[in-house]
Amino acid sequence: MPAAKPDVLSIEEARKLLRDSKLRCTSCRVTVLQHLSKAEIPLSHAEIADELVPAGFDKTTIYRCLTELAEASIAARLDLGDHVWRFELLRESNVTHVEHPHFMCIECGKVECLLDLNVSFSQRKGVRKKAIGDITEILLKGHCANCC
Repeated sequence: MPAAKPDVLSIEEARKLLRDSKLRCTSCRVTVLQHLSKAEIPLSHAEIADELVPAGFDKTTIYRCLTELAEASIAARLDLGDHVWRFELLRESNVTHVEHPHFMCIECGKVECLLDLNVSFSQRKGVRKKAIGDITEILLKGHCANCC
């Protein structure tokens, strides 16, 4: 089931996010934030650049903005194993990225957020407990409905 359409950040909301994170409110950062806020799935730099370069933004500047937003914990940077970083806005209701897993089609590369999926881990009986560490990302791979 597709996720509900996210609320698009207003210019003022984007500026507040940037100011609260001690980042300057450049037109590129505001535009990138707004673009991420309306996305229903994590987006690659290339996908974002395809939309924003015709509006006058430079690919390198867009990439720099995405990296800075990720470093400031405004956006999550996902590495889904295909050597393409994807970015998604971290909303107040989703402050830690691990709160929802992602699905990636191994055939066509389509990525989807699995917001309604609850993932839990349990150990088999008789197995000694070992510290796993911090889980930062959960990724499920398979074939999407179009590729089955």
